[in-house]
Amino acid sequence: MEKNGKIYVAPPKDGSDFKELFKQLAAVGAGRQVGADGFPQGPWTPELLAEAITQIDSNRAGIDLRTVQLWFQENDKGISPSNIAWLARIFGCDDKEATSEWLLELNAAQSRLVAKRRDLRKTATGTALPDIDQPVAVGRQTLITDEPDEPEEWSQASPRETRFKLALRSESLFASGSPLNLPALTFAGASALGFMSYILGIHSVMYTRSDGVSKQVGFLWASNWTILFMILLPLFFWLVIELLFFWKRDARFNLLTQADRFAADAPWSPIIESYSHTYWAVFVTCVLFAGIFQWIGVCLIPLLEGSGDYATSWGTIAIVQPDLISVPMEIAFTGLAYLYMCVCFYLFFAGLILLHAIIHDFGRIDEGLMLRLGRNNSSESSQIRLKVMRGIFRCTIVGVLVAICMKVQSAFLTSSGEDIVTWMLHDFVSVVYSDHETASTFGYRMPTHFSSLLVAISVCVIFLYGAIRLNIGSRFRKALWKMSAVEALLFAAYLSIDAFEGFSLLLIAGVLVAAYALFDPEFALPRSRKSENNHGVS
Repeated sequence: MEKNGKIYVAPPKDGSDFKELFKQLAAVGAGRQVGADGFPQGPWTPELLAEAITQIDSNRAGIDLRTVQLWFQENDKGISPSNIAWLARIFGCDDKEATSEWLLELNAAQSRLVAKRRDLRKTATGTALPDIDQPVAVGRQTLITDEPDEPEEWSQASPRETRFKLALRSESLFASGSPLNLPALTFAGASALGFMSYILGIHSVMYTRSDGVSKQVGFLWASNWTILFMILLPLFFWLVIELLFFWKRDARFNLLTQADRFAADAPWSPIIESYSHTYWAVFVTCVLFAGIFQWIGVCLIPLLEGSGDYATSWGTIAIVQPDLISVPMEIAFTGLAYLYMCVCFYLFFAGLILLHAIIHDFGRIDEGLMLRLGRNNSSESSQIRLKVMRGIFRCTIVGVLVAICMKVQSAFLTSSGEDIVTWMLHDFVSVVYSDHETASTFGYRMPTHFSSLLVAISVCVIFLYGAIRLNIGSRFRKALWKMSAVEALLFAAYLSIDAFEGFSLLLIAGVLVAAYALFDPEFALPRSRKSENNHGVS
């Protein structure tokens, strides 16, 4: 039945307790919007239901996801009176009369659950007095009352759950709110640094090196601080968020419902929590080593000592041009910039961890379906598999472009080119004219070469893991080979940077192919669209 454009199910009034009633309604998606084709969109998930309750206008406090997850789990936990009201609004499809009916039904179901628990307690102890209910309370973990309130819904949470959870907080930056939030914040931070560099006068700086070569080392000329943080990282975050939304809200539960109730008690949050050590390892590496230690070695110590073994850049220009910017001001600006950089790269690697989690979760669900159902993958599963692989491919392409941006800027600083554009053009011309003067390099330390290699390898490992784990099958094997070829070409272009004369040809070819692949990963746009339309994949 449809009411206000939503799936409406009348109160069954069959004597079910809250757990039994809620399980039935969540399975049919009672209260969810009707799809564009007029059919239900699928069952409720903890994430979707929590979001729907939070979006109720009069519910200013919202609801915690862990509270909703307890309703889905097999336990003896009930629901608080305030949350009964919100749940009645959902199941009543915002209709006043239907909401009132569901309010009565949910209260009655909760009362039956309380009575059932009381009987079980009495049976278990065998010593309970007939006239007195004796709540058992041992800390928060075993709190049981006949009038369940909000703490009871949290009663299964151990004291450790109140601790800061980096994995869940990191995932929420991608999964909560608008898909534009994180990309916009990244772009805004890079723009702010650009404005500050302009105010400080280091946005465009020419200096003459000891060997007589003049170089452009301004902040706005540095590709690893402009193109990378203004274009590539926001694009990467947006692609990861889109794939995460698709997996959590559509694909994951479409796969689970193919096996009826298989893995119905397998929420997403525990999967993210299982990566806790990985998140902390990445956080420490990015903040402590790539951020603090690198800033101290590359910027702080050279600025304080007045010399260093690293190429002069906008971050150390105060050493050779003290009249342009003072050392204290340079230290403050570089410290802020490196703080922003290490946080962004932590989020970048957090995005890679989320991609791994999606791939791993898909493989686990697919294996479980095969074992329990004993049948081949359906057409819908194959289409989901391909769409996830497309998302992984797009994200990893942008990831390799990030590594290329880092290495290009690092190689330019040691070269004899005046600016990065002239340097690339000089290398391109060297292939056409064999008698062209060979470019020279200066012997500086280049830590960015190493960090960019870590980025490139990490991204390629994620793509390789997805290609193996997702197992898209012979039907789409040709598409996978094309994606792999693009990844290989792009990685080869990364390795070729400053390795030989004419590397810019391979680099330009790789970047152009990668740019096209972002729009058409299978290099067959008309056929891909037709296939998606035929199989109903959005």
